Amino acid sequence: MTRPTLPDAAYAVLSSRLIPGLDGGYTVATLARARLLEEAGAGTVTLLTVDPGAPEAHAEQRAEFVRRGDAASVDRFRNLFDDALADPSWLRDAAVPGEPTPDVGYRDVGGVVSIPVIPGDPDWHLTDAAVVVRGAGVIAGFRGLYLAWLQHVVDELRADAPERVVVLVCESRQLGELIAGWDDPGVRIVHTIHNSHLEPPYDDPDGPINALWRRWFAVAGSFDVVLWPTAAQREEVSARFGGHDTYAVVPNAVEQIARSTQAPEPVEGSSPAHGAGRDASTGSTAVSHRVVMLNRLAPQKRVDHAIRAWATVVEAVPDATLDVYGGGPLRDELQQLIEELDLAGSVTLHGHVDDREAVFAGASLFLASSAYEGQGLSTAEALARGIPAVSYDVRYGPRETIQDAGIVVPSGDIDGLADAVIALLRDDERRAVLAARAPEVAADLAPDVVRGLLIAAIEGAVSRPSRRTPS
Repeated sequence: MTRPTLPDAAYAVLSSRLIPGLDGGYTVATLARARLLEEAGAGTVTLLTVDPGAPEAHAEQRAEFVRRGDAASVDRFRNLFDDALADPSWLRDAAVPGEPTPDVGYRDVGGVVSIPVIPGDPDWHLTDAAVVVRGAGVIAGFRGLYLAWLQHVVDELRADAPERVVVLVCESRQLGELIAGWDDPGVRIVHTIHNSHLEPPYDDPDGPINALWRRWFAVAGSFDVVLWPTAAQREEVSARFGGHDTYAVVPNAVEQIARSTQAPEPVEGSSPAHGAGRDASTGSTAVSHRVVMLNRLAPQKRVDHAIRAWATVVEAVPDATLDVYGGGPLRDELQQLIEELDLAGSVTLHGHVDDREAVFAGASLFLASSAYEGQGLSTAEALARGIPAVSYDVRYGPRETIQDAGIVVPSGDIDGLADAVIALLRDDERRAVLAARAPEVAADLAPDVVRGLLIAAIEGAVSRPSRRTPS
């Protein structure tokens, strides 16, 4: 049977930034989508970023992604400011006569362009303050700057075939709202969603949303297709804000990895691998009750809930250990909580670790305590490796992802979280049944499955005129 392939077009993925070890699952999912596009016949997918870092820093970051296998080549990447420093002709062509905006601070980038600095404003990207192009004039705000660069990139991508369609996968809502009016008829914008649109209390589908989401929903119909990671979020969004025929459900793909009886050793400092310890006198295998978490140490993930639950878990299962992987701003605060609860002997914060196989090696359970999710990529990664999951039942993802390969607990129920972990750690037979189901459940997210959904969504977008082309 012939595998379906993407329409003939040039393909690019647009992100605000791509930095190893930063932004958690967002970076993982963005790079994985680019690889999936290439596997689906897209040819070389260009990875575009707009952060004003130094070219040397960008070069190091790209080399690291290649080293990890997250990208095929450093040549896949382009950055707006790197391009401006290498050849500012496109930037000067876009400038018009003008002066810096009064009472606005500026940051010089390489002596070529100065960008406005709007401190303390979460909507800084919407400023109309002039971007100053040295010796050429000004461009109107970040919107004008980004669109000038993207038009330059698109023109290069179709230089040898001016009528060729360019598919731009936009991974950032901040960027999405800025380019929603881009009326190049040859461009199709595929906009992805990475997280819940809800504000606290997060579990009310009619609850509050922030200003960025309100603005984004106002322009959502401008995109040629929007990829929602779960059906539940698409359905609740459509019911509340009105749906579009361009809304598609395309989750993030997860590689299917068979759980080996000879698992690699866990990261140094974590508990022994499940089943790794054999008593020589009896010949029996000593089961290690190792539980892992993989997420940023940020408020969204509520790792403090997991730590508080662990005080109960370790009383009931004294040899249970919790290995937490991921960095973030709350590390010191969480370490203090571990010490206050006298859990340093059973809970370890490992920070960011590149080797995901070592993270999951020998784990008996995966634990998630987020306040909200987009899909819950790390949970799916655990299931694909035959590791059952215990998670809060939050919008969006855990219930759809875990299905019958673990336990979901009402959001915020710390005692319930502890009880679920204890129940599975004490019941080897039930845990084994869930472990056997886990890869079957995760198969719904296998690359071959997701690839087909992605191709179908993009085919629909390419087959129709651009939704931003004036009629």
